[in-house]
Amino acid sequence: MASSAASPRGAARSARLRRWREQALGYAFLAPSLAVFAVFLFYPMIRSVYLSFQLTDPRGRVAAYAGWDNYTGMLQSSAFWNSLLVTLKFTLLTVPAGLALGLLCASLVHSAGRGRSALRFLFSLPLAMSVSTASIIWMILYHPSLGMLNWLLLQLGLGPVQWLTDPGSALGSVSLMTVWMNSGFPFVLLLAAIQGLDGDVLDSARIDGASGWRTFVSVKLPLLSPTLFFLAVVSVMSAFQSFGQIHILTKGGPAGSTDVLVYSIYREAFVNYQFGTGSALAIVLFAIMLLLTLLQFLVLGKKVHYQ
Repeated sequence: MASSAASPRGAARSARLRRWREQALGYAFLAPSLAVFAVFLFYPMIRSVYLSFQLTDPRGRVAAYAGWDNYTGMLQSSAFWNSLLVTLKFTLLTVPAGLALGLLCASLVHSAGRGRSALRFLFSLPLAMSVSTASIIWMILYHPSLGMLNWLLLQLGLGPVQWLTDPGSALGSVSLMTVWMNSGFPFVLLLAAIQGLDGDVLDSARIDGASGWRTFVSVKLPLLSPTLFFLAVVSVMSAFQSFGQIHILTKGGPAGSTDVLVYSIYREAFVNYQFGTGSALAIVLFAIMLLLTLLQFLVLGKKVHYQ
């Protein structure tokens, strides 16, 4: 009887030890990634929260406790509200256009016959370019006297446009370049999603007499909604973190027309050496991105159709 009672306890103990070993092995594999996240993500974030309540000297050393002064001063600053408005405009100009362009290019490649490989290479080419390379290319295109865009306008009998030096056109110019630069990622994902659609569903729509446009709107788009939702969330976060092209093309100008929040953080922290104000801006930017992501999940997530 004693041996029969000890046997279940021994089996349970062995099962617990086996589970602990598996968990320990899993954490061992995760340890390098967790260490990288701790050093380059968690610690900087905690440090930013700490510095947002401090006043610092030009070397970044804490000089005095500021409390909520950095936040109240930021909220009372017209520059902050201008940066927030510019960031929202930039997001509205780039995210829908980028998704539409990626969907259009993916549909064209999927329906193309000859030349499909060439089109696939052409539309995915922006993925291989760095922000600095793409920005320099578009800076040459936007040059007021030597750029190709103004040359084309002159050939059409139109006057030149000050693409990057006119406050009325600078944000649109940077947005146009950003849409092109970011078009490769949605193109690749949407092309893969279109190629993975259930052919039986599309054939049924054709048999029922649905036109090509009706099939696209009523069948393909709902089936592509999970991919489009993912791209929308990622694209909004990417737009709110855009920095490289703005720094190279306009440096936040002219007259603050391209002064997005990330560039304001850079200017406050690494140009004016106001690390407390810059950290407060970074925390507010994180809160805004978190809120927008939650809103997208609450609003757009309900319209996603999962097979």
